[in-house]
Amino acid sequence: MEELFELLKIKPKDLKYYTTAFQHSSYVNENHLKNDYERLEFLGDAVLELVMSDYLFNNLNVKEGDMTKLRASYVCENALYEYSIGLNLSKYIKVGHGEEIDGGRYKKVIMADIFEALMGAIYLDLGFATVKRVILNVTVPYIEDPKVTFFSDYKSALQEFVQTEQRSLMYEVVDEQGPAHNKTFTVEVRIDDILYGRGCAGSKKEAEQEAAKDALKKLSV
Repeated sequence: MEELFELLKIKPKDLKYYTTAFQHSSYVNENHLKNDYERLEFLGDAVLELVMSDYLFNNLNVKEGDMTKLRASYVCENALYEYSIGLNLSKYIKVGHGEEIDGGRYKKVIMADIFEALMGAIYLDLGFATVKRVILNVTVPYIEDPKVTFFSDYKSALQEFVQTEQRSLMYEVVDEQGPAHNKTFTVEVRIDDILYGRGCAGSKKEAEQEAAKDALKKLSV
């Protein structure tokens, strides 16, 4: 991992955090180890949201609702996946044999999770100031590039449409497939109890966005 540490300009104190950050549950289960990356991912998600909120608050003079949308676009699965690709994190991910055959180390949801886990590891090992610097070094070039768009907030667009028409809106998870560490969710969105869209993704949030996107396509016809 020395190459990665040099790229991030960090000098780790405790390597165990970074080892854990790259261990997928399939690898941990197969090798009878104790910890996978999921707890670090949980922590890294919170750290990432705080850093992005702080950056947007201090650098953009926009309303709270617009800041929420902007933050969502830079911490969504698509964005995290691109950050991981840029850092070549797939090179360090450890997955079980079956997951390896299935291309697990290159899956969008796993690579997105790994980025958050790595940020959690840096936070625990080197503190907030260091992880903030790392996150901004990685994300700001994307934020400042007008050609980069990770995410359109289809849910907000659909919500605005429904409010204008004074209609009811409901999302429902109708199917979950795959093992706990690699689930695929199917979500349906209903307007006035009529099915308008369906979406599938590696997280409930992304599946809801896909369902909203599908609904907006139908509504625009």
